[in-house]
Amino acid sequence: MADQQYFYGTGRRKTSVARVRLYPGNGAIVINGKPIEEVFSRDTHRAEVTSPLRRLGRETRYSAQIKCEGGGITGWAGAIQMGIARALVASDETLKPTLKRGENLLTRDPREKERKKAGLKRARKAPQFTKR
Repeated sequence: MADQQYFYGTGRRKTSVARVRLYPGNGAIVINGKPIEEVFSRDTHRAEVTSPLRRLGRETRYSAQIKCEGGGITGWAGAIQMGIARALVASDETLKPTLKRGENLLTRDPREKERKKAGLKRARKAPQFTKR
């Protein structure tokens, strides 16, 4: 599989980074050497990962080999979604408007975890106030 031509896309979400290779194939998605069913137990995560392919009706036309690092499962799902969308655009530039319409799959979600501040319990939660 490694000697075939592939299309590459990088996706990021929170602290997760996904490097996606799209090969012409039968629809198999392999993440860090494991099938998608083994990595994502939730249907919502699996649906999020495959949404760019489903939107274009190409679920069975491409196989994906993905390497994910950092963050957690939800971050991985978002990063893979963006990586697949970018790889699809790399394969065919005319798909860009379709992937941008509705939920924009080509724009990075900028939300990150807010840092904890001194004197607070969490990023914004203050200790309980006592008057007396």
